[in-house]
Amino acid sequence: MKGKESPVTIDNLVSEVMHMKNDGYRLVSMTCRQTGEGEAEILYHFDKDMEFAHLRMSGVKTADPVPSISGVYFAAIIGENEMRDQYDLTFEGLALDFNRTLLLDKEVSAVTVPMVNNVKIDLKEEGGSK
Repeated sequence: MKGKESPVTIDNLVSEVMHMKNDGYRLVSMTCRQTGEGEAEILYHFDKDMEFAHLRMSGVKTADPVPSISGVYFAAIIGENEMRDQYDLTFEGLALDFNRTLLLDKEVSAVTVPMVNNVKIDLKEEGGSK
């Protein structure tokens, strides 16, 4: 992976992403990988003038909510919802939350699906309550 890489934490993620946007970077993609039981790593990929920059957040506990960057880059809703579906991560302040149904059907709950941290999907009823 070429380009500048900087570490971020849950505490400074949104401010660092805001700096990237203010410096003229566009959000290219986000990737996630499971690094251990209940732990993941998220990489945020940016581009400016054909030069890449990356923010790496390591040691993310799946039980802890991650701040959403969808308030800075609205397109992040896709990557964050995908990570919700595949890695059971939660994003605090997610602009549009598909409640783990972006990639998964409503019926998926107790069946093992490759690349999905499988937990029961609790569907929200109309009006926002469960």
